[in-house]
Amino acid sequence: MTEAPGILHLLAFAAEPGGGNPAGVVLDATALDESDMLRIAADLGYPETAYVTARDGERLRVRYFSPEAEVPFCGHATIATAVALAEAEGPGEFVFETSAGDVRVSAREDDGRIAAGFTSVPTVVRDFADCASLLALLGLDADDLDPRMPLAEAFAGNWHPVVAVRTIERFDGFGYDPAALRVLMDERGWTGTVTVVHVPGDVADGAIVEARNLFPVGDISEDPATGSAAAALGAYLRDRVGIPTPFHVTVHQGRHIGRPSVLEVDAPPVGGIHVSGTAVPLEGQV
Repeated sequence: MTEAPGILHLLAFAAEPGGGNPAGVVLDATALDESDMLRIAADLGYPETAYVTARDGERLRVRYFSPEAEVPFCGHATIATAVALAEAEGPGEFVFETSAGDVRVSAREDDGRIAAGFTSVPTVVRDFADCASLLALLGLDADDLDPRMPLAEAFAGNWHPVVAVRTIERFDGFGYDPAALRVLMDERGWTGTVTVVHVPGDVADGAIVEARNLFPVGDISEDPATGSAAAALGAYLRDRVGIPTPFHVTVHQGRHIGRPSVLEVDAPPVGGIHVSGTAVPLEGQV
């Protein structure tokens, strides 16, 4: 494996010790080519690794790699990169040039720790034309779905199908074949995750959303915390469900795989969705 100087290991969106989503961050990847970045990401085995490949002041070119391929955008690795920049240089405002478009990013001190947030690229929500294959893979049918939240696909850097499950029992209990889902995701161009949610209370401002984000890549089957999916969910709740704006929802994710995470989502009347959280060093890594 080609070594990269200063690989940082962080956990983004952790709700408690042991929670969160691991990300690799390389703040100076100017000497690395595509094959180097993919090799490093595969060796780390995290859902994504972020690489700063160029910089002009507060404008940074950032690329993201899963263990198997480059992805257009990754929310949790963006939060991790912003926190790493703040730890190295102090809090600030940045623009990340990503394959999905420009993403505005901020990092600030919050009660003795660094918190970060990003505003997604402009969002798109579209009808889910053929959902039968996905529901069959998840072992779900129409009776399992929440009628308040129709099936749709949402984009905020990556395309995510959004499936809302009516009861917590079905939400907690469904399963799937990772290899079969990977094939379907590649066919549909879902470069992010399959987003499955349950809202126990009102679908409104202040809602708590339980989320599972399915991500069959390498040894990974479910993502602990997915910033791009949280942004896509915010767009879906605004543009398809019709929650009056501005609104705030909190996404709880990762408990099904023992890595509880919390993502805060704010939706303005128009434009990108804001997602915020924290990142901390991954213990045992240097």
